[in-house]
Amino acid sequence: MAFPALERSGLLACARETLGALPNGFYGLDTILIDAVLRALAGQARAEGATRFTPQDLGRILGLDRAPEVKTIRRKIGRLAETGKAAELIAALAAHHLHAAGPGGENLAAVLYVDGHVRAYQGTKKIGKLYSTRLKFPVPATEETWVSDAHGSPVLLVMADPGASLASELRRILPELRTIIGDSRRVLVGFDRGGWSPALFAHMAAQGFDVLTWRKGKTEDIDASLFTEVSHTDGHGETRSWPVADTLVDLPLAGSKTTGEVFQTRQITRTVPTAGGATRQIHILTTDHDLPAGEAVYRMGARWRQENQFRYARMHFDLDSHDSYTSVDDDPDRMVPNPAKATAYQRVVAAKKHFTDIAADTDAALLTLHTPPPGTTGLILTNAMVNAIEAPRWEAEAALDAVEAAHKSLPARVRLGDLPPASRWRTPGRNSSTTESAWPPTTR
Repeated sequence: MAFPALERSGLLACARETLGALPNGFYGLDTILIDAVLRALAGQARAEGATRFTPQDLGRILGLDRAPEVKTIRRKIGRLAETGKAAELIAALAAHHLHAAGPGGENLAAVLYVDGHVRAYQGTKKIGKLYSTRLKFPVPATEETWVSDAHGSPVLLVMADPGASLASELRRILPELRTIIGDSRRVLVGFDRGGWSPALFAHMAAQGFDVLTWRKGKTEDIDASLFTEVSHTDGHGETRSWPVADTLVDLPLAGSKTTGEVFQTRQITRTVPTAGGATRQIHILTTDHDLPAGEAVYRMGARWRQENQFRYARMHFDLDSHDSYTSVDDDPDRMVPNPAKATAYQRVVAAKKHFTDIAADTDAALLTLHTPPPGTTGLILTNAMVNAIEAPRWEAEAALDAVEAAHKSLPARVRLGDLPPASRWRTPGRNSSTTESAWPPTTR
């Protein structure tokens, strides 16, 4: 039953087109890929899972007298990795998927969801830490940027640079998405607050992509008189309705304090219950002004299909496992946040707190100095007395100015190669052409 779906996926055809063929041997490209797919469907996505099948039984399904062993699978996958064509294979698979024929196939690219997935690392190499929402604390990990279609099915996967934000990754993959889509139609891209960036929203709108995301940060509530009932009927014929307010908002861009530049976008507001019986407003932002408000609410909620895909793949396809614990050196020319900048900022925070405390003490002392004792009508003040009280404030202010100037003089980003070795990290090695832990393959 798996073979018709395998053929529809385009895996074998795309692999032949991009990877060519393996060197002459008993197991060819098709055999290695079909073996990997069948083992994954049976719950053994990693190469070691081959030991849990009788080679003769699995071999009969493959049309051979026996299935490949673990060392053979690893060697063949290594050969595929050496071709360096992982990105081409993923792009070919994504294009095949998004241009699939059949009911609904023409709409798969109309809505794309983008999210980052944190893969915890249990090896011995020193790598950077990332916050894991599943574990609720920072852990040594790598992050992957996944793109899913309107149904939540995986389309594209790239390895994110260490420390990269979802906003920067979105900007990076937009040209590749446009190439895969193959035309100039506007595509609605949904993501969570990790991609919040008004500058990114403006960039995406200029590139032909519409934004669908949650508003980040505190904002004033929308007047209750602006709410109206809207509805949407999904592909299963089920109709849902919500009271929403459909308004326009101006988002300040970087440097707007001096230039006043803003980006105007559409805001769709809902009222949801909270603990204790209260309510609060949540805001959906989109640059698509023609999208019905009910469909915008539905599409934003449908983003959880991608989270469900992560959960399913973690349980059934070993999504979070590593096929190898080797590591590779990071690119020394990659620009990374300057650690000295963060240290200098902590000095600024400490100096501000010290200045605030000293200023409060100084104001209290000056108030006491200017208040005559009870029963007296006269008061003698001299500049020397005031200066003696003000001196600690002046010293704290001078110290604050110095650390602020030092912080401002440091560049925000530096070359990774310019940092001390102890401040660098390595990237866990991942096969460039295919992985044993999940499909589709990963690339850097």
